[in-house]
Parts: sequence; C-alpha cells; structure tokens
Amino acid sequence: MIDINFQKTEQHILKEFKFENNKVLNDLPVEYITFGTPLYDDNNHIKNAIVYCHGSSGYSGSVKRIKEIIGENKPIDLSKFFIISLSTLGSPNSASPSTTKLQSDFPEYTIKDMVNFQREFLKEKYNITHLKGIIGNSMGGFEALTWAITYPDEMDFIISLVSGYRSAGQSYALTEISTHILKSDPDYNNGKYTKPLTRSLEIADEINYPFGVSVKSYLDLSKEEMHEQLDEMRKETSITDANDVIYRNNASNNYNVKNLLKFIKAKSLLIGIEEDQFFPPDTEVIPMHDLIENSKLIIFNSKRGHIGSNELTKINEDIEEFIKEFKE
Repeated sequence: MIDINFQKTEQHILKEFKFENNKVLNDLPVEYITFGTPLYDDNNHIKNAIVYCHGSSGYSGSVKRIKEIIGENKPIDLSKFFIISLSTLGSPNSASPSTTKLQSDFPEYTIKDMVNFQREFLKEKYNITHLKGIIGNSMGGFEALTWAITYPDEMDFIISLVSGYRSAGQSYALTEISTHILKSDPDYNNGKYTKPLTRSLEIADEINYPFGVSVKSYLDLSKEEMHEQLDEMRKETSITDANDVIYRNNASNNYNVKNLLKFIKAKSLLIGIEEDQFFPPDTEVIPMHDLIENSKLIIFNSKRGHIGSNELTKINEDIEEFIKEFKE
C-alpha cells in the first residue's frame, strides 16, 4: 500500500495558460505527485499514465482516497502503471486566486479549463499526449467526463467515483449556500479582503458535514464518534481561502454535460454508493450509465456515504476485472 503522507509533492511552472474566456496567465504553479513506473513506446512517449482527479476541496495528495486499490497485486499495480495526481486549476499550491495573489481578478474558470490545465501540464512536463486512464472522484469525475467528451481519443478508460454528469439537488444547493455565506461576510469586499475570512470559511465548510456520510452512519454513532468523523472531514479540507472556494463552487455548479455524454469513446466504469447524499445513484449514476455507451456500473453500500470511496476494497474484484485489459 502506498503511503501518501510521506510522499513529497513537486512543483512545476506552467509557461502559459489560456482560459476558455480567452484570458491568459503566465508562469503558473502546478503541484503534483507521481507513483509507479513509467513505460515508454517507440517514440519515447509514456504510455501507461493514469491521472487522478481530486474532489472539490482536495489536492494532489487526495489520491490517498484510492490507496487501497494501488500497489502490488492490486488493480492499479505500480509496476504496470504510472500515476500522476495534481492539484488542479483553482487549488491551493497550484494556480488559484490565492496562490497568484490576484484574488477576485483571477479569471473565472470552468471544469473544461481544469481539464486543459492538466493537459498542458502533462504535455509540458512529461510529453504525454495519450493516457492509459483517468480516475475522478466527486468533482474529479466531472473532469474525467469532460476530458473524455472533449478529447475522446486521448485515453483508454475513465473511472468515475461518487460523481455524476451535473451539479444538482443537495450538492447544488449546499454549494450555493456556501458561496452566499462567504460573500455575506462583512469583510468580503467584493473579493478584495485584506484578512482571511476564517470564521465564514469554517461555517461554509461545516454545512456539508451532515451530508458527507450516510444518514444511518450518524444515527449509529455516539456523540464522541460523531465528533471524530467531523474532525476527519475537517482535516481533509485543503481550500482555506474564500475566493478559492467561490471560484471552485462556480465552476462546479455551472456543470451539466448530459447532452454530451454520447461523445465518450473510452471504456467507462461508473462507481456509485447507495448511501451517497451528494450523488444518489438513482438520480445521478444510474442515469449516467444509461447515457454512456460501453459503460459498466457498480453500486455498493457504505455507511460512509459520499466519502466511502476510500472503501473500494469492497469491489476490488470488479475493479480488477475492468482494468486488467489495460495492463501492459
């Protein structure tokens, strides 16, 4: 099993990046982590790369969510695959409103911009133009879908974890409430605040906690155990700047690719959790499966609800069956 906690992150400076709105920024930082063994084709291109795309409050180290399926004799064997996990556009330590000090002058970005940011990094740093696969968790699933829709020949497979093809329902509402809390802070100043909006950030973050795990999970917990889980979710949050949160919220809540799923060519594995309150299988994952040709659907149970993607050992054999044809 890989130990993410002791894996050192690296930094790359992206020379130039053009947003969908045609704005351009130069010399942008990219934070990333790599694992495994790169294999090369006859043209000296890495041919076995898998990109991991993290969730809305995550970063490069969030790849630890799937560590149970990474390693020797695991579905993602590090002797077969080269894993790249980066903090995507808008994330702390990569290019974001806070990292660049641009605050609310940072260009508005979309999920497609986040994909293009990663593509530019892969080309510039590793000369990678084709991926073995893309694994996206939660918001990262938005990126995986967008990548497969926009650049359908650039990957062999995608895996979408606890995600969907749109922002809707409780996920949409909670994200909008989060943005409203931050913009209502008396020190917000149209995004030009001079001190951290610490308390508003904490409240905006904490409103999600009751929905992160299943309803039954909370009922079965003692008060002490509940506080432990709340502390665990609190520690997983990496975005601690109001503009970073607002920009990320806007990118996610403007997302809906229902009518574009037909363009996906890559083999797709869609994994949902029955108790997920953010992306309920009945309204999100199952309809997505019906709309994506050549897709496989797996739904499993986890009292951890949306954050149960760290229990993939429950479906280890299913993941192995899907991924075995892509091993060199």
